[in-house]
Amino acid sequence: MAPVLRVPVAASFFAFEFLSLNRQPAPLRGQLYGSILRRGAFLVLLLLMLGGCAGVKVSALETRDYISLRRGDVLSTGQLSSSVGTALQVVGIGQDECKAAAAVCLRTLGESKALGDEQRLSVLAELWLQEALRLDRSAQTDAQTDAMLDAYLESARHAYAYLFMTERTVGQRALDDRQTQVRDYYNFSVQKALTGLFARYQGNPPQAGEGQGNFVLHSGRWQIQGTVGDVRLAGGRDLPEALIPAASLSFKGLRNQYRRDGLGAELVAMTDRRVVRKDSAELAWSETPFPAVTAVASFPGATLDEVLSTQRVHIVGYDPFRQDSITMAGREIPLAASFTSGYGLWLARSGFASQSLLTLVGKGEVLEKPHVYLMQPYDPNRRIIIMLHGLASSPEAWINVANEVLGDEALRQNYQIWQVYYPTNAPLAFNNKAIRTALEQTLEHFDPSGTAQASRDMVVIGHSMGGVLSRLMLSSSGDRLWDALLERYPLQGRRLERVQKEVGPYVRFEPLPDVSRAIFVAAPHRGTPFAENRISRWAAGLVKLPASVLGRITDVAQLLIVPGSANAEVLTRPLNSIDNLSSNDPFVRLSADLPISPAVRYHSIIGNYTPALSLLDSSDGVVPYSSAHLAAAESEIVIPFGHSVQETPEAIMEIRRILHVHLQESDGDRFAGPVP
Repeated sequence: MAPVLRVPVAASFFAFEFLSLNRQPAPLRGQLYGSILRRGAFLVLLLLMLGGCAGVKVSALETRDYISLRRGDVLSTGQLSSSVGTALQVVGIGQDECKAAAAVCLRTLGESKALGDEQRLSVLAELWLQEALRLDRSAQTDAQTDAMLDAYLESARHAYAYLFMTERTVGQRALDDRQTQVRDYYNFSVQKALTGLFARYQGNPPQAGEGQGNFVLHSGRWQIQGTVGDVRLAGGRDLPEALIPAASLSFKGLRNQYRRDGLGAELVAMTDRRVVRKDSAELAWSETPFPAVTAVASFPGATLDEVLSTQRVHIVGYDPFRQDSITMAGREIPLAASFTSGYGLWLARSGFASQSLLTLVGKGEVLEKPHVYLMQPYDPNRRIIIMLHGLASSPEAWINVANEVLGDEALRQNYQIWQVYYPTNAPLAFNNKAIRTALEQTLEHFDPSGTAQASRDMVVIGHSMGGVLSRLMLSSSGDRLWDALLERYPLQGRRLERVQKEVGPYVRFEPLPDVSRAIFVAAPHRGTPFAENRISRWAAGLVKLPASVLGRITDVAQLLIVPGSANAEVLTRPLNSIDNLSSNDPFVRLSADLPISPAVRYHSIIGNYTPALSLLDSSDGVVPYSSAHLAAAESEIVIPFGHSVQETPEAIMEIRRILHVHLQESDGDRFAGPVP
């Protein structure tokens, strides 16, 4: 009885007592009156004390406490969720008691009829995950590892049963906080179980089943069958060497990490620990050794009881770039994905930052010729973006540009990125020919018939010297360079025939036929006076050409120079890329106005580091505006920044805008989104 009700009852009792005094003899009335007052005071005090212990007390919650109470769980806070606390109270088990005797607690909850399927399965998924995390901290022996993997698989099993084997569908629970938590238990448990199994089998490949990419693994009472056949692995491997959780990777230097919510463990499949290898130099291309994989586990069974009793798991690895949803238990479910993790790991393990500078001066692992790196497994249905870095640089020049392209849903669905890493110490004419050859060999390997969408409407993006090379690859030389060569070196007879054969490909070329758009970023099309200053000339003296290029230049010089002739003084100073970037260089001056293919639409992004000067007199600190400007460009944007303008948000937004336009204009029917 609440205090507010007890007080009237007590008052009625005392009124009756006082009325009865009138019936007593006069001598007793005084004694009885005192007794009634003493008993009344005691009774009132007792009622007040009882009233303070009874009923419901109310207190206000801070917003963060409210969210924590609603959404905190074993993954987010390390403490069991309120859902588990409610279920344990229903069955009469304390949380400490459950933690101390986990096996008994799990069995009791599993057998309880007081809980509905959804509540019971979600609670068991969380408690099994708590047990797995406890075992994970101390697992050392094979038996302990088996127990840990068993707990992760049990958590995944109960989460799977909650999601797909209960009365309400995933869609009907779409706004439930609890479903989001259980999905996370499933994704995390699948991730931990699969990476744990691959770590156990490292150096000892798992038993392969029939078909490429199939595997059969065993752990305790579990048999795990699966495949990664949907994922194209570099080097023709059937299975990766290891699986790395995307959630365990954090990158400095990348502004954003892009992913997609959904079902599945977000992983990186490692096929090689290194990016650059000497033994791969024979090939012109390399697919990424760190492709993204999303793994999904299912438990065989048509009924809830069958799913909860099976000892088999079926795991499938998907390429999240090619697939954004899967069918699970007859329902279409969004597939989780991490789009940045593989790219970030590729950059982190490439060693490009130090190698590019060492290569320039002939140190370290010298880069002899261009190499094409595919940022994701080749997809015949996605257009190719070719990125060319600048002098003394590497694919790291495009760190955030490439990542932001991958972060745009429409661009990611329609493009794939190829990064060209080339020796920036070599002359422009040599790199122009060598990069063309590398790209042609790569396309020939992946699309020998030349009929894939990937082989059409490609986009080239070049920064600095890479922009100059991009323009050369899209230009027609005609006879302009050849005639200038003969004017300086009059040749006849057999010597002329040899020069035509050996030197002709460097000065006679036509546009790459498969490119229909280009973006030139801070490109010194007409060279730069910066290459002639004292520091640049000193740097040019340090540049060491690759042995193959140096030998080729020597051969060419011997063909061109007629002993005793007036041109015997040729090559009075070393010929390298820094020389080529000078505004006084003959090759740059002759090639600056070569006609770009009419089939190519091109754009300019230019930096301005000298805002006090007029636009025509401005510069990005290295390249003058007058050298980067192309009058016939479809668009031009000038950004107040230095030479590394490609990394600015403004430049990245412009590149994304142009890529969206390219999709609309080249194939509007397939385009999936609006121009930003």
